[in-house]
Amino acid sequence: MTQDRKLDHIQLAFDSHTGLPEQDQRFLYEPMLAAHPTQEDKPFLFLGKLVRAPFWVSSMTGGTGVAEKINKNVARACRDFGFGMGLGSCRKILFDQTHWADFDMRDTIGPDQPFWANLGIAQVEKLLKEHNEKAIIDLVGGLRADGLIVHVNPLQEWFQPEGDRIEQPPIETIEQLMSRIHIPLIVKEVGQGMGDESLKRLLKLPLAAIEFAAYGGTNFSKLELMRDDLAVKEMYQPFAFVGQTAHQMVKSVNLLLKEMGEPQCRQLIISGGIKNYLDGYHLVSLSQLPAVYGMASSVLKHATGDYNELKTFIRNQLMAYRLAQHFLTINPEYDGA
Repeated sequence: MTQDRKLDHIQLAFDSHTGLPEQDQRFLYEPMLAAHPTQEDKPFLFLGKLVRAPFWVSSMTGGTGVAEKINKNVARACRDFGFGMGLGSCRKILFDQTHWADFDMRDTIGPDQPFWANLGIAQVEKLLKEHNEKAIIDLVGGLRADGLIVHVNPLQEWFQPEGDRIEQPPIETIEQLMSRIHIPLIVKEVGQGMGDESLKRLLKLPLAAIEFAAYGGTNFSKLELMRDDLAVKEMYQPFAFVGQTAHQMVKSVNLLLKEMGEPQCRQLIISGGIKNYLDGYHLVSLSQLPAVYGMASSVLKHATGDYNELKTFIRNQLMAYRLAQHFLTINPEYDGA
């Protein structure tokens, strides 16, 4: 066997050269300072619950034919590996429980992992205008969710053929919501991230967390444009390429902390363009606020089939993350996006 392995090494050596263009300059590799990881990391407190992994499955889907299977697979993974999930938009079940089973995952995820409902800012604005915040309370309570994610998506709503019109600045709606109901809130974007002033306003609020949903991953503004006619698509296409990356947003938050001092919101979900565990490890390590990293489309790809496929993907992600923790440190000279 050793002889065969050595022969493989000789044959593969010619194909395994790496060069400077491929070098990941975000990290310093320190092979002398740690042994291989042998067990899971110690649990830590995030969103009020003890989690075992710095991972988050970002909001994806609900109310479609395959949504129940996807959400159930994700909830099982959260339970098995010890991390949290955000549901896709729960608008469909606000007043009609036909698709309730697509979202009702508390029994699957169990009582110990973070599990959050989700509504769009336009829907929240409408409910508050109608003085029907009880619908939000009933939604979160009925799902036995830990709180509500409000996704802020003005560009997506504008480009969506059936989109709603937002009548006031979303920050005002968030502030009104917090003054009228006492449910933990997370605020997120949907694929284009947020600039400094938006982050600053959110950090001043007692939110449970801010989720980035930054530029570089699934972009729902672009997705909606792809559904529209060609003339509209051509006119608005440049908007699909504006936004802030997760790296830019981590840097912005860190700078804002120096300017503001202690923020009211003290937890982040770093998502948007996170392709793998090294992206997640880099950004979580850079963040001066406690953070986990979120993925959506990569998880979705493995969550539509057999649960074992998703389980293997998650296990490999988390083991590789622990390997990075043991042998990689952040390169202080790296400043790229």
